[in-house]
Amino acid sequence: MNKTCIIGASGYTGAELIKLINRHPILELRACYVSEHSNFAGKTLAQVHEQLSGDDKLAQLGTMIAFNESMLDNIANEFDHIFLATPHEFSHDYLPSLLNGQANVYDLSGAFRLTNPQIFETYYGFEHKHHNALKQAVYGLAEWHAQLIQNAKFIAVPGCYPTASLLALKPLISANLLANNSLPVINATSGVSGAGRKASVTTSFQEVSLQAYGVLQHRHMPEIEEYANQQVVFTPHLGAFKRGILATLTCFLKPSVSLEDIDNAYNRAYQNQPLIRLLPTMPKLDNVVHTPYCDIAYVYSAEKNCIVVTSAIDNLLKGAASQAIQCCNLKMGDIQGITQETGLI
Repeated sequence: MNKTCIIGASGYTGAELIKLINRHPILELRACYVSEHSNFAGKTLAQVHEQLSGDDKLAQLGTMIAFNESMLDNIANEFDHIFLATPHEFSHDYLPSLLNGQANVYDLSGAFRLTNPQIFETYYGFEHKHHNALKQAVYGLAEWHAQLIQNAKFIAVPGCYPTASLLALKPLISANLLANNSLPVINATSGVSGAGRKASVTTSFQEVSLQAYGVLQHRHMPEIEEYANQQVVFTPHLGAFKRGILATLTCFLKPSVSLEDIDNAYNRAYQNQPLIRLLPTMPKLDNVVHTPYCDIAYVYSAEKNCIVVTSAIDNLLKGAASQAIQCCNLKMGDIQGITQETGLI
């Protein structure tokens, strides 16, 4: 068994990680850490996440442990796998110390996704001071970076919006089908769980209406652009529902592109990727929520020489926790990052 811990276990993503690791045949959850000043410190997992009550295996784990900096060396060497479901600032400050130990580290924050520190500072609002750690990070888009992930010690797990957007966009880019001098336009809507568990007026169901936010300045835009190697126009929206992301992309294509070219591009990219489902009709969130799948469909217009692609994911799973487990599976030798016994399918 591989000894595993979660730092930041009290949030929504932390809860999903707990459930996935708990039923994993190879990973053994040994500890769950929360912020030193968290109200959840000292409480059982069932007290923090009521949906976990009644599980005898988790009951034996004990209580949430209050993290402090003096624990870093022990954590880095005690565990085989460390998952950070923490704010960007926390990961930025403490993750480099965790890399000094034996553990593989999976960071679900945005602290180490962008390779350019200046772009990071522009979009995250603080200076990136750990350039050596940044150079070690491998971007954990599991279906596209499997070999790099297998050989990495440190995985920067992609954001939820970039996961939905990149999985829809990259087959077109890989096949060189996009028109020159034309930017893909991405409109994506997320449920309120993407904002985290902490109460906020802006994410209260009483206040939420369908609304664009972070227009032309959202921190996931440079992440999409870096790993698509393509500039985009990205507009996120907040919807009045709990979880899931629906991303719709409009892309203009080269004049010679046919529907057969498009079909070949998506089939070639995902024919051996069981967590990507190519559909004949546009996907809907109900079919992916509480699953690790990404559903993708597209409509092509020969007259307008454009394609509209829609992808749907669960933001807490494929957009966070289950993709982190995919990366961990790859590290342990699973070529596709999925097996039925891991609970991903």
